Amino acid sequence: MSTRVSKARRVVASVATVMLASISMVACGTNNGPNVYYLNFKPEQAEQFKAIAEEYTAETGIPVKVVTAASGSYMQTLKAEMAKSNAPTLFQINGQEGYGIWKDYLADISDYEVVEALNEDAQPITDKDGSVRGFPFAMEGFGILYNEEIFDRYFALPDPAVASMDEINNFGALKAVAEDMQGKKEELGIDGAFAVTSLIAGEEWRWTNHLMNGPYHYEILDRDINEFQDMPTIDFTYGDNFKQLFDLYLQNSTTKPALAASRATSDSMAEFATGKAAMVQNGNWAWSQIAGDASNVVKEDKIKFMPMYMGLPNEENVGLNVGTENYLAVNNKASEEDQQATRDFLTWLFLSERGKELVVDDLSFIAPFTNYSPEDVPDDPLARQVQAALSDTETEAIPWDFQFSPNQQFRDLYGQNLAQYAIGNMSWDDVVAKLKVDWEYEMANQIALLD
Repeated sequence: MSTRVSKARRVVASVATVMLASISMVACGTNNGPNVYYLNFKPEQAEQFKAIAEEYTAETGIPVKVVTAASGSYMQTLKAEMAKSNAPTLFQINGQEGYGIWKDYLADISDYEVVEALNEDAQPITDKDGSVRGFPFAMEGFGILYNEEIFDRYFALPDPAVASMDEINNFGALKAVAEDMQGKKEELGIDGAFAVTSLIAGEEWRWTNHLMNGPYHYEILDRDINEFQDMPTIDFTYGDNFKQLFDLYLQNSTTKPALAASRATSDSMAEFATGKAAMVQNGNWAWSQIAGDASNVVKEDKIKFMPMYMGLPNEENVGLNVGTENYLAVNNKASEEDQQATRDFLTWLFLSERGKELVVDDLSFIAPFTNYSPEDVPDDPLARQVQAALSDTETEAIPWDFQFSPNQQFRDLYGQNLAQYAIGNMSWDDVVAKLKVDWEYEMANQIALLD
């Protein structure tokens, strides 16, 4: 079975969110020539994009403006900026939800050099006619992070549940180890096998998106779903698989389940960074947060990924969840010369040798283009492991099928119900029943945007 992410061209779903904290290199006043205006999604990369814009302008003479939306405010900012006379020429959409909202603004970029250079398993966002309207620009991966030093201490104890990491390749083995670690936490010098299951409002994405990805993926395969609008209902066939891993997290963490609804992702990551937990579910982007913690004890060569084992089909041969939910799009309302300038900027940034250096070293992207080799990856341990997963030809990687979920409203409702389940105020059967009702209602609303 190939490790590469499913090659079926899927029209996927996700969400954009957003307010304004702008960083601009060139003021946008009257348009006296071609301009590029990029509305950036990630505040943590504001300074890097500003420097890139300055370098490109110095080299070409083409003005580039970068405005960075404040965290959690991208959609609000994008709507405000699109209403202006000098609107963004380059912006970000998140899957089918973003496509549904912005479809009238998405230029046909099918013949762009960056689109033609995409790797086969980096599928773009397409219109009904097959034309490309958004392209992925950074691949990421997620799974269960573990501190190898803590596991080595565990394997050195008398009678560990398994003898080595090689034996942890299914849910049964993971469960046995997690529960045994929890029972021996004092001997191991930890507060729990897993970091806290953060379920504070707005912080449920690790569960509503990432933990749900495997169940979504296998139901999509079972039902032969290829397009977003072909899934108006969900059977949640693999709901029990989700539940057993979610329960494992809740029952074997640093914090009692009833308190999880008051904890944030930052709490969870701090627990892992400071050695209070052996494992935490997250993605390769987490390394900067872990390494940046002043009290971090996790060594760069000791942080490792394992798959999210939950008893799904063939999981002994399945690896990380690898993909993207972020796509760049060009504003078709911009002038032809501004669209051409934006196309040229994208070609330089992603395909030129200098641009490739900036993408890898400054932006820390795992770029999905054919001119990047497996060595062209950010210098951090988790990014290297994601690249290894992309290059592996024997282990299957699961694509980011959580983007087939209806919209953010659905995910917010599901997250609230998971919190109530953790507290003990809601049964699992009620969670599942509510999920199915909310899915059907929100999916109908989302599909209506596509008509």
